[in-house]
Amino acid sequence: MPETDERGGGGPRLLWRTAQVREAIDETPRVRSLVLDVPGWTPHRPGQHVDVRLTAEDGYQAQRSYSIASPPEARHLVITVERIDDGEVSPYLASEARAGDRFEIRGPIGGYFVWTEALGGPLFLIAGGSGIAPLMAMLRHRAARASKVPALLLNSARSVEDIIYREELERLASRDDGLEVVHTLTRRRPAGWTGGTRRIDRDMLAELGIPATERPRVYICGPTPLVEEAAKSLVALGHDASLIKTERFGPTGATHGS
Repeated sequence: MPETDERGGGGPRLLWRTAQVREAIDETPRVRSLVLDVPGWTPHRPGQHVDVRLTAEDGYQAQRSYSIASPPEARHLVITVERIDDGEVSPYLASEARAGDRFEIRGPIGGYFVWTEALGGPLFLIAGGSGIAPLMAMLRHRAARASKVPALLLNSARSVEDIIYREELERLASRDDGLEVVHTLTRRRPAGWTGGTRRIDRDMLAELGIPATERPRVYICGPTPLVEEAAKSLVALGHDASLIKTERFGPTGATHGS
């Protein structure tokens, strides 16, 4: 099976910095992007993540990790957070944080789950839910560089309303620069829906994905079951395991916390 880098690492010890919320953007009913000002921020690479630390008035601290959704070319750092109702960090970030609020952040972290234009393609991105965040950083980086590297995003969501970055993805796909975006809905589908109608599986990857013969660079991010099934299926379909990078989240995941 392909390797998985859940923490990243190596290099000098990272310092905690104060991030200030510049803007909060509602992406879906449960997902919000926070645009952050982070003085002294070290430029990141698409696919890396950050640690976020909140400190309560009594001194109690809670820490989670979130993927960076913005490209390195952006002026501000963006993280996209899904609200986990019983979480310690995500309810504040996804529902309560407002412009001017401050919290601690450190990063960028990770070097395995990274794509830059210089790596080339084709690029095959597979996302489940908020796992699209680091893949969006890659697509935004690709667009910022006016890259025409062939790219396909296969994105799984519960319903149309749950598709994160839906309008921006439509705009990116309409640029006619070699990007194709395919959505599959696992629960509710509107009348006339022509996209996928089930969870991502081997048959879908064989039918809609980039063939193994083209040797695409594959990045998979989402809930652990989706990531493991997709990676296993791609290897069975003949994809080179060394070209498959995976990142997962959930009860034991690291890059999308609660």
